[in-house]
Amino acid sequence: MAAAGGVGGRGTRAEKVRRIFERFDVNGDGGLNREEMAALVVSVNPRVKFSDGQISAILDEVFRTYADFIAAQDVGLTLPGLIRTYDDGAGDVDRDFDALGLSLSADAGGEESDSAGAASDAAVASASSSTPPAAAGILFDDGLLASASAPKLPPPHAAAPPWAASANHGIAFDSSWTLLDDLEILVKRLRSKQLQRAATGGAGSNDNNNNSLFDSFSEAGWSREISGPSDSSERRISWDDKSRDYLTFVKEVALLRGRADAARSREEAFDNHMVLGRGLYEHQLFRESLISFRRLCELRPTDARAHFRAGNALYAIGRHADAKEEFLLALEAAEAGGTQSAEILPQIHVNLGIAMEAEGMILGACEHYREAAILCPTHFRALKLLGSALFGVGENRAAEKALEEAIFLQQDYADAHCDLGSALHAMGEDERATQEFQKAIDLKPGHVDALYNLGGLFMDAGRFPRASEMFTRVLSVRPNHWRAQLNKAVALLGAGESDEAKRALKEAFKMTQRVEVYDAIAHLKVLQKKKKPNGSGTESERTYLVIEPSKFKRAGRKTVLRQDLAVALDIRAFQRVARLNHCDVDLLKKEMNETDVPISYSGTGEPEKSIRKAALEVILRRLLQFLKPETFQGAIKAINEKVLSVLDATGSGRLDLGMFFAILAPLLSGPTEKRKRAIFDSLLWRPSNEGGVTIRRSDAITYIKLLRAVYIPSHGVSDMLEVHGESDPSMVSYCEFLEMFNDPDWGFGILDTLIKLEAGDRIRHGRRSCSVCQYPIIGSRFTEIKLHFSLCSRCYGEGKVPSNFKQEEFLFKEYGNESEAMKDMCRCFNMHSASLQVDA
Repeated sequence: MAAAGGVGGRGTRAEKVRRIFERFDVNGDGGLNREEMAALVVSVNPRVKFSDGQISAILDEVFRTYADFIAAQDVGLTLPGLIRTYDDGAGDVDRDFDALGLSLSADAGGEESDSAGAASDAAVASASSSTPPAAAGILFDDGLLASASAPKLPPPHAAAPPWAASANHGIAFDSSWTLLDDLEILVKRLRSKQLQRAATGGAGSNDNNNNSLFDSFSEAGWSREISGPSDSSERRISWDDKSRDYLTFVKEVALLRGRADAARSREEAFDNHMVLGRGLYEHQLFRESLISFRRLCELRPTDARAHFRAGNALYAIGRHADAKEEFLLALEAAEAGGTQSAEILPQIHVNLGIAMEAEGMILGACEHYREAAILCPTHFRALKLLGSALFGVGENRAAEKALEEAIFLQQDYADAHCDLGSALHAMGEDERATQEFQKAIDLKPGHVDALYNLGGLFMDAGRFPRASEMFTRVLSVRPNHWRAQLNKAVALLGAGESDEAKRALKEAFKMTQRVEVYDAIAHLKVLQKKKKPNGSGTESERTYLVIEPSKFKRAGRKTVLRQDLAVALDIRAFQRVARLNHCDVDLLKKEMNETDVPISYSGTGEPEKSIRKAALEVILRRLLQFLKPETFQGAIKAINEKVLSVLDATGSGRLDLGMFFAILAPLLSGPTEKRKRAIFDSLLWRPSNEGGVTIRRSDAITYIKLLRAVYIPSHGVSDMLEVHGESDPSMVSYCEFLEMFNDPDWGFGILDTLIKLEAGDRIRHGRRSCSVCQYPIIGSRFTEIKLHFSLCSRCYGEGKVPSNFKQEEFLFKEYGNESEAMKDMCRCFNMHSASLQVDA
């Protein structure tokens, strides 16, 4: 359409658009299909000779950008959609109207025309509004609470965007409306030039690859305010900030800011900059909006709205840490600002939680989502976010309740259904989980997370063909989803389609180049080579035997017990997920010296340095600062499930920090003696022992009891704990504590086996593979002395042997590396040679 130009009266303008629409709606179905829209474009640009490719590009852009106004594929763009294109600066109504030779009837320019225009505007506002139902109690475009009966004040200027029509827009000065009108003209001009470049194949077009996929992902849950424009939150605009047009636009906006600064009072200047910032933010010009919001913070440092909006803009440009700081300032200002600021308080808590999650601080985020839900019980997004975060830390029952409440308030909340399905699956309620995933897919057919998670559920249930189908659907929506590609390969392998699985694995490796995918491909090749001619596979591939622990014998005390190894492997798996083996134990001592925790008193009256989970998460973030946010979230989940759930058995949300440090110390990196000393120092740091060189025996016993409950829960707590005197008031020195700690029966003697596993990560045994799982052996190798087959640590710990070996007892010897095995063979050979000489 033609370049943007002047704007006439609103009613007359809407009537002109209607006449243009009726002129090209040839079939009278209430929409402009591609052919009708192409005729309109050509007709209003008589001097331009468009190629077929240019016409197609223009139509693709229009139909994609205004997808919300497409009635159906065969119907096309509706009248409200055409009005919106002109409102966005894609054309000049007056110029197009004159170019088509149309005219208004005699009564079209008066009051009736204004009424018609107002009706058209109402239709557009209704179609584009993203405000939730009044019952929800939240206006996300404004971030404020509002009752269903709040008056809707119409904007006094025709060009005002939809957000300004909100009862809470807060525009108080006429100069602000003038600035907003001028800003809208500048943005429309910039947008028009971008559309023109898109039509000719130039730079600065929308990021179509991202836009087409945006709606397919599970919403992180953030409000409309933080996720983008309130009237088009699912459309993402990629502005070309290096183009000459954009640089000109920036200079023109700077002039508007100068006019705002020249206001007659500080209040008017604040209002001016707020309107400029809101307008820029709604058009996704986040960096420019941030400048205006920063100016608001300078004008009113204690205004919650200024910091809140600055935080939103910072989050939008990916500066999550800075956004969190602004939200904290907004929270402080709102809590001290009385009734007016209290209205925005729930949304500050929500957006602060979102910013914290982006940094990996999921326990802290839970607290803020919970606070928002308390302040506004109908805030369904806060409840959804709370449920998702609780699921993220492994508290599945609590997550289920929060997500069910969110769905009760908003029945068609696809993301809440998806996350509820994940929580139910984690609790083993697969039938209900399947129903929830299916509801999410019904509401949003391309919901990647729901499809992917449903595929995982089918995999766990052994329904491999259905799992493969789900992962294929994920890949149809998001072709570069390497995890879906890898899982599809595993599902195909489970379904017996090894050739298809091999091809899928190679595709996954092309996508990611990750070593675990390469190892999976190598493993699949080994299995294929070992297949029998009839395709039935080897005995070890088809089945194995699990032998009773009593039948696993050791050839020497250096070979670890099968039961001890199984426990140590579980601890090692947790250590890896929590990344504790990458955290130096010396950092724990540094944290104890620098952390000031107030002393509180437990229910028994004992003093302790008690701390909330969210505050503990901050300490853990310092200890694990090398982790990326998503990896840190995984570590927090593992620590919460395994450690915090035991230390906070009552669910108070508080725990003894000294005891927590002592529980963590054995799994940190560093020499064994340093770890044990850190444990003792952590117990000394507790108020009951602080300042001395010995600890109470009862504290030592309580610690060991908790340690075993955390890391060896299947073994339970030995009754010997009671015999040794849990209430003994005597004191214990470091040497005496070590004796208690190293006790193999009721202490933590398993630590030596764990350290051996840590050292084995880099040990290889040439081309030797485990006789059960067929994977190359890494770490210790366990060889059966008589039958000469080898097992990896995992299969040895689980008591597995190849099915073709059946005997009463198995005698294993452990080899840390290949040289040990060679030395052993040499000793056997020398002994055999010596016996031959004696016989001679």
